[in-house]
Amino acid sequence: QKDPSTALVIAVTTRAIFNLEEEHKLYLEKGKEEYTRHQQANQDKPLPPGTAFAFIQAVQYVNKKILESNPTERELFDILVLSNNSPESGVRIINSAKHYGLEISKFCFVSDEDSTQYLKSHGVKLFLSADRTDVCNALRRGVSAALVFQQEVQATSTPLRVVFDGDAVLFSDETDQIFQEQGLEGALQYERAMEAIPIGEGPLKAFAMHLGKMRKKFGQEKSPIRTYLVTARSGRDMGIRAIKTLREWGLPIDEAFFMDGAPKGPILAQIQPHIFFDDRLHNIQGAQNVGVPSAWVP
Repeated sequence: QKDPSTALVIAVTTRAIFNLEEEHKLYLEKGKEEYTRHQQANQDKPLPPGTAFAFIQAVQYVNKKILESNPTERELFDILVLSNNSPESGVRIINSAKHYGLEISKFCFVSDEDSTQYLKSHGVKLFLSADRTDVCNALRRGVSAALVFQQEVQATSTPLRVVFDGDAVLFSDETDQIFQEQGLEGALQYERAMEAIPIGEGPLKAFAMHLGKMRKKFGQEKSPIRTYLVTARSGRDMGIRAIKTLREWGLPIDEAFFMDGAPKGPILAQIQPHIFFDDRLHNIQGAQNVGVPSAWVP
């Protein structure tokens, strides 16, 4: 039994965890009633995996390893499926989860336009959706959130691997703003002047800290969780402040790559993460091009 007060609750929409693009097109073109009829007629046909599917499977693997280490542990990942579908069309979603052996504890079928109003009441620490409005609403509510794009995802192995971009994702966008206003030299001067002061918190910092706390349950060599920082920052000119910030936060990162503006796709292809968070759409596209599940933080 997971403890809702200490669990790392992840909410995913149905279109994030399963490939529902054809069904979504039917919904847009022919309306909710036709969509519901289609889902009911196919309720015993499992949906194909979506972008966040491998991530959820890897999270389930971490729970297994935690319980092997401590069978009484209640501080686990807890998965919630949040859907704007009606309960009538939700049977196919539940059957699909059961078909793949996904240990999803809660299903919420909400017909309301803004289902994100329920995230805080469930203690959600990360929300993944294929709808931009949902993601923006969640971020406004103070919940770490990202937009997943449907793509063909390659099979990936355990352990759970999560890659974070730096500025505007893990960190605040303060340096990005200086760069936009004063150019590269202004941003470098700002970083040098602020080197001893931690960077502000970004929209995914809270989730990363929860992940780091879970990561500390294991020694580095045997951990079922690996975290990465892959940032466009230059290591020589902007790397020290980023590293000092992580140290100040007490956030363990297994590997950090300071790319100095180079494309991230090749290094992501090597890491093969279960999910990659970035705020730049060209980096998301580069990740998709090498088959890496990606989530955009707007």
